Amino acid sequence: MPLRLFILPLIFLLTTGAFDTLRFTVDGPQSAVSAKVAFLGIASKTAQFPKVSGSAVVVPQQPDALHLDVTLDARALTAPDSVTLKRLKGEKFFWVEKYPTVHFIGDGMRFTSPTSGTIEGMLTARGVTKPVTLEVTFDRPPATLAPGEPVTLTGSTRIDRRQFGMTAYSLIVGRKVDITIKARMVPG
Repeated sequence: MPLRLFILPLIFLLTTGAFDTLRFTVDGPQSAVSAKVAFLGIASKTAQFPKVSGSAVVVPQQPDALHLDVTLDARALTAPDSVTLKRLKGEKFFWVEKYPTVHFIGDGMRFTSPTSGTIEGMLTARGVTKPVTLEVTFDRPPATLAPGEPVTLTGSTRIDRRQFGMTAYSLIVGRKVDITIKARMVPG
């Protein structure tokens, strides 16, 4: 009788898809993040973060239970010119010697359609962690993902750089930063 009490719940779990969790890793060479900020009030400058790593966990029967963990290598950051690059990597902005990464962790997704929604999470940059909301779109509905299928996530958010301790050059550099993410996620 005790063995039967153990086996019946196990059979139920196996047949209801409780173990259908899909795990993904970021395909680094096929992924990138950019950050765009107003410059002199009439133009903008965009920095690129070409080294992206991370993972996602999706349960197709519960796509709102998504977990996203993305890390950017701030040391690999690129900018349109050498002066901007030096400033961005320096102490007044990302301070890459002390804070070599930018990190986002998101748990749960509120869907607005089968392929888009919002992910609430925490962004850490320059040692400061603040809540952010990512507006995301998948190239296919997470609820229909099958094992072995890659998926691409695009996302965007807007932050106030001052909240992360990046207060320099306030007269010439805008305070709002538009962040765009494109992450190809492969099973793994």
